[in-house]
Amino acid sequence: MSILAKHELLEKNASLLLVGSLLVVTIGGIVEIAPLFYLQNTIEKVDGMRPYTPLELAGRNIYIREGCYLCHSQMIRPFRDEVERYGHYSLAAESMYDHPFQWGSKRTGPDLARVGGRYSNEWHVQHLTNPRSVVPESVMPTYGYLKDTPLKIENVAGHLKANRVVGVPYTDIDIANAEKDLMAQSDPNADTADLVKRYPKAKVGDFDGDPTKVTEMDALVAYLQMLGTLVDFSTYDDASGYR
Repeated sequence: MSILAKHELLEKNASLLLVGSLLVVTIGGIVEIAPLFYLQNTIEKVDGMRPYTPLELAGRNIYIREGCYLCHSQMIRPFRDEVERYGHYSLAAESMYDHPFQWGSKRTGPDLARVGGRYSNEWHVQHLTNPRSVVPESVMPTYGYLKDTPLKIENVAGHLKANRVVGVPYTDIDIANAEKDLMAQSDPNADTADLVKRYPKAKVGDFDGDPTKVTEMDALVAYLQMLGTLVDFSTYDDASGYR
């Protein structure tokens, strides 16, 4: 029987086609899934990555709640035009503590994977309050109400515990100090030595311009200011990881 005849027999026999399809899918699935059972880690280890501080984590929740991900991606692809505009392409490890990750592909606004440190806290507050006052062509909605909305801080420790269940390596000390850490990070006069020791490169200070209270604006700006700042790409080698 020729190959053409065999192929015709397979196409005309629904049961045989079903069995063949299941066989192909099964083999493909095994090839993709089996390695995950013996690989210790499918994500390369990158120096500098750490879990979010409680304030950054709260800001990330606000970012998701307000639908920022619908217009902003956090994934720089390894293309020259994107790297030149946004910075080093994104690494999988940079999203290892994200649940869910914020990669996305929608860019009504610019990618935010490397926005941390590019603008001042004041710029972010003004931009979120009245986007067109700093970017005239912006179509972004206004979020000025975040500055007037006190940040809910109850059960901060529980939030860290929930993240630890899904693999984020928060320690017992991190959880015990969760509420204290949140308040200290937004207070320019607080003693944050222990906070920065446990969360390296954490930005500390008054984020929204009003040191008398901690608002949702504080949390969101703290989150934006850390994006893309944890990995030192001056020591990163694209071929082997680190020089």
